[in-house]
Amino acid sequence: MKIRKSFIVAAVALIAVVLTAVYAKTIGKSSGKPAGVGGRGGRGGNSAVVSVRTMTAEITTLHGYVNTNGEVESQNSVSVYPDMGGKVISTSVMLGSSVKKNDIIAYVDPSEPGTNYRSSPVYAPISGSVISTPLKNGKKVTTSTAIAIIGDINNLQVTANVPERYVAVLKKGLKAEVSVEAYPGVIFEATVSRVSPVVDATTRTKEVILTFDRHDERINAGMFAKVKLYTEDYSGAVVMPSDALVQNGDDFFAYIVNSSGDSETVSKVKVEKGKTVDGYVQILSGVKAGDKVVIQGMTSLGDGSKILDISSPKKKN
Repeated sequence: MKIRKSFIVAAVALIAVVLTAVYAKTIGKSSGKPAGVGGRGGRGGNSAVVSVRTMTAEITTLHGYVNTNGEVESQNSVSVYPDMGGKVISTSVMLGSSVKKNDIIAYVDPSEPGTNYRSSPVYAPISGSVISTPLKNGKKVTTSTAIAIIGDINNLQVTANVPERYVAVLKKGLKAEVSVEAYPGVIFEATVSRVSPVVDATTRTKEVILTFDRHDERINAGMFAKVKLYTEDYSGAVVMPSDALVQNGDDFFAYIVNSSGDSETVSKVKVEKGKTVDGYVQILSGVKAGDKVVIQGMTSLGDGSKILDISSPKKKN
């Protein structure tokens, strides 16, 4: 009796296994997938989502500029000449010395072999500071040889030379940023006060004089200066990074983001470029202020591509 019951249980279990196998096979055929394999959508077509970074296009002013070098000088300086030619026999000043008008700064001996003359004093024509190294004792001079240069070190300027190709934009009143090696990262503001009326035929440059907007004791006469001279402002157009544009032949394109619910796609639009300054370009047509444009990840995009904007992480609830 026990053997018969065991046989019946085994038969029922076998039937159940067979029915389960038949059912699984039937489901697999109807879904087009092997039985027991889950279906996950792969990348391809419009189902692929590309991670990008974006920005909102804005109308911004670009500032064109010229980089050049110059030298810090006194605004008012005078070269000191002797009344008589001869040999410098003594100097009473050194570079940086303060002098007053009519102070004696040197003596010149006009004597020649076989003659003996009284030493001739050299007077300071103005009050100020000695801004060039005076001639050494024993140096022979004439009445056209400068013994020293005296200037007002409280009022300084920068003399710079600008290449000929920028002559058309040079004018008084242009603003500039001046830096000196002694103070890295410090910017001294200056303004163009004079523009030479001629171009130097040798250097093909035009001289400009810049005066500092405010007095700063850190600036010394004789310093080497780096000048960033702002020449033109380009305004009235949307601005975006130059490398956010995609080039195809002679044409340039940008990707504008389209939002629909929780998903976003892009449209590829042809743009017209304007002026470019420091990696940013004016967009004269194709993109308008307020448009959301892709600035990173463009190489993986096409017209209509789905995107995931990773510009800023979403806040967790």
